[in-house]
Amino acid sequence: MSLLIQSDGPVVRVTLNRPDVRNAFNEELIAELTTWAESVKVDGSARVAVLAGAGRMFCAGADLAWMSKMVAYSHEENVRDARAMARMFEALDRLPVPLIGRVHGAALGGGVGLAAVCDIVVAAEDAIFGFTEVKLGILPAVISPYAIAKIGRSAARELFLTGARFSAERARDIGLVHAIGDAAELDRLIAKYVNDLLTSAPEAVAAAKTLIAEVAARTGSSATDYTIDAIAERRVSTEGQEGMGAFLARRPPSWISSGSS
Repeated sequence: MSLLIQSDGPVVRVTLNRPDVRNAFNEELIAELTTWAESVKVDGSARVAVLAGAGRMFCAGADLAWMSKMVAYSHEENVRDARAMARMFEALDRLPVPLIGRVHGAALGGGVGLAAVCDIVVAAEDAIFGFTEVKLGILPAVISPYAIAKIGRSAARELFLTGARFSAERARDIGLVHAIGDAAELDRLIAKYVNDLLTSAPEAVAAAKTLIAEVAARTGSSATDYTIDAIAERRVSTEGQEGMGAFLARRPPSWISSGSS
């Protein structure tokens, strides 16, 4: 299996499991990640997902054997191949539960794309990042919507065009990474995020992810109208009523007693 999936109560740990090739992408890994991401439901048992890489590296981008086949692909075959990868990133980006990235070693090419679709990224202090596609004469095209949304156009102009590798500290400065620690600290930092997320209402978390995407894509009155409807809907929802009632009664809401540590 190119992907290991382990459930620990409400936490799902998803591990890229191709350490011999630095967890690089091929058709099988893309298909398995897509299948998993599209199977996650907001009302399921999973409330948080952690994405990591086995071995010494998070993800090195494209597998060399896969790339060697691409060289001979027709335009139509390349379109089909790119569409499959685009579907994977879209499914991960739209995951209805929070996705935490655990980055160690390096995240290069498509590996940075995985970091970009994570809601929260925790990185080792010596981790290296890079949009390295231009060094091969290609583009970070499929990952660009997610990367630009995370790091902005200015950083993208520098990093997409140079293909330069950059540090975890720089990645944090541009918004790609949220927390940095040494190797021994990564799991502790992730555990803190997991605990914080498990105290949040699961349907509200999913709705908040949708809110971010919708508001970012709208302007003016369209954004305002959307936010008015969104908060009105949440206030009268079962979860919203439970949360507000618990707060006023000074008791824990139901999702804490049933899911968090």
